[in-house]
Order: sequence, then C-alpha cells, then structure tokens
Amino acid sequence: MNGTTARARTGRTTGTAERHHARNRSYVDGANALQIGYADEVDEQGYVDPAELAPPTIRSKRRPRTRPTDTVAVDPPVTPPLPIALPRAPFLVLMVSLVVIGVVGVLVLNTKINENAFRLDSLQNQQSSLDLQEQQLNQNLAQLEAPGNLRAAANRLGLVPAGTPAFINLPDGRVVGVPQPASGSGTTSGR
Repeated sequence: MNGTTARARTGRTTGTAERHHARNRSYVDGANALQIGYADEVDEQGYVDPAELAPPTIRSKRRPRTRPTDTVAVDPPVTPPLPIALPRAPFLVLMVSLVVIGVVGVLVLNTKINENAFRLDSLQNQQSSLDLQEQQLNQNLAQLEAPGNLRAAANRLGLVPAGTPAFINLPDGRVVGVPQPASGSGTTSGR
C-alpha cells in the first residue's frame, strides 16, 4: 500500500502531529512484516506506529445476577450405588491353581532335563567303551594281515610258496614265461 491510503485510514495530519508520530514509530523488520496486520499500517518509509498495532481490549461480559426465589426446589443429593461384591473364592482358586500348575510344570520340565542329562552321560560312556573296543579290534586285524603272520598261517595249513608264474596272452593264446610247479614239503598238519 502506498503512504496516502495508510494516512487516510489512520486519520493522520501533516505538520507537527506527523513529526510527533515519526518519533514514536518503530521500524518493521522482515519477520514482523510477514505477520498479519503489519502490512496495512506501514507507511512509505517502512515505519509503523506501535499504538496502532496494539491488540484491542477485550471486555468481559458479566451475567446479570438473578435473585433466588423462595419457591426453588432443591433435589436431594444423589448417592453413588453401593459397590457390587464379586465372589473372591473362585478367583483365588483360579489364581492358586495357575500358580501350582506353573510350579509343577517347571518341576517336571527340570526333572526331565536332569533325567536326559544322566541318560546322555551313560550313552557317552558306552560310546567311549565301544570306540576303545573298535580300536583294539582294528589293531588285531592289522596284526593278522601282516605278511609274516599270513606266511605262518599258510604254513600251518600246509600251503607252499608258488614258483615262477607264467602268463597267457589271450588275443593270440601265446604263453609268456615258463611255469614251474610249487616246491616244498607237502605236509598238512591241519587235515
């Protein structure tokens, strides 16, 4: 708005009154310029009269007093209803039974866990003894498979070492090597 409309609306006059108002004006900065109502009261130099922006006074509205009449009936005070007594015995039985069931459940669970722990311990002991037995059997088998033990067992059965072997070539039927019979004492002690 320009300065003339602001002056016409506020009713300012020129001369000494305008200089008096110029001293009491405050400058409008950027934050206040955005507020509602500041833009209407700013003059051409950017000043506003603080008295013009004062909020309007609010008068309180009083209700007129009424005089009590002699015929006003007063209701008796309303008492709240008596509390309803809920049966406590079923509730207590329910709560105690829930606690007992919970404790018994925890005890049964703990007992099963301990029972399984003992069973697991015995199974681990049995597994270690079976592992030891397997290791001993593997050692015995390795000793029996040794070449010296095989030769001794063959001699006990009356077997003799074989001579030089001969090979037959299958496609043409040719014999490679000279076959010799087994030599040795043909004693059989087992038969």
